[in-house]
Amino acid sequence: MDALAADRAALGGAVSAPAKINLALHVTGRRENGYHDLDSLVVFARDGDHLSITPADQDQLTIEGPFAAGLPLDRGNLVLRALDLARSLAARDGIDLPPVHIHLQKNLPLSSGIGGGSADAAALLRWIADAYPVLADGLSAECLSLGADVPMCWAGRAARVRGIGEVSAPVARLGRFAMVLVNCGTPVSTPAAFSGLERRDNPPLPALPAGGFTDLGQLVSYLRDTRNDLEAPALRIVPEIAAVSRTLADEGAAFQRMSGSGATVFALFENTSQADAAAARLRTRQPHWWVAATEIQPMGEA
Repeated sequence: MDALAADRAALGGAVSAPAKINLALHVTGRRENGYHDLDSLVVFARDGDHLSITPADQDQLTIEGPFAAGLPLDRGNLVLRALDLARSLAARDGIDLPPVHIHLQKNLPLSSGIGGGSADAAALLRWIADAYPVLADGLSAECLSLGADVPMCWAGRAARVRGIGEVSAPVARLGRFAMVLVNCGTPVSTPAAFSGLERRDNPPLPALPAGGFTDLGQLVSYLRDTRNDLEAPALRIVPEIAAVSRTLADEGAAFQRMSGSGATVFALFENTSQADAAAARLRTRQPHWWVAATEIQPMGEA
């Protein structure tokens, strides 16, 4: 096999892009360039989008799935911008990345506060880094240029994330807790949510326990002393988020809160049986809502 054929073979396979959940999100400041400083407890779900990558004669992106409609297929898509970033860094190292066909299975709702395009872009970069390990450090360092959520999605593990997303400290321990994700079907613009903040200098998260969170009660107790500062402005944009939260509480959730800039609400349950049962009832009663029963993947195992 010649070098070009070897490179083409290296860029083939599949990778997951798990949903990113902000269990807590404090907005602690605003920089002169307009970016906000955050302090967030971030976890990743078992479920998410999926990318399949195959060698091709020219770059191509195709998308299917329940939330494929309306996504751009050109460089307006963050996945292709991630590919451009990888190509740029590869060229500096004398590597010519061959063209690829990227097929995105879009399972996560759009503009929903659970990663979306950032998770998809990070998944592609992780795959390229696995195929070309010499690029890993550069991709890790430069992926922030694609968006504040991309570095945390690149890491893909439970962490306390600060700054604009570039400062990350892994959680020492975290159980594989059952979770239900619900989205009412109305997108929330992230810039609009930030614009609606009444203050941008809120206190940071409380210190995380040194040993992490070994049981659900410990995690819930911690979360009750935290907030999502974007929830109030998101509620003004999409009032139905409140109905989603009330419904999940009525289903017996141990804790529920909006993730990110919304409108997805996560709910923690004692076990997968309770989560599955709650999700099944919600799908029957609220067929226009997107509902997913899943689990937290604490160490980037999704």
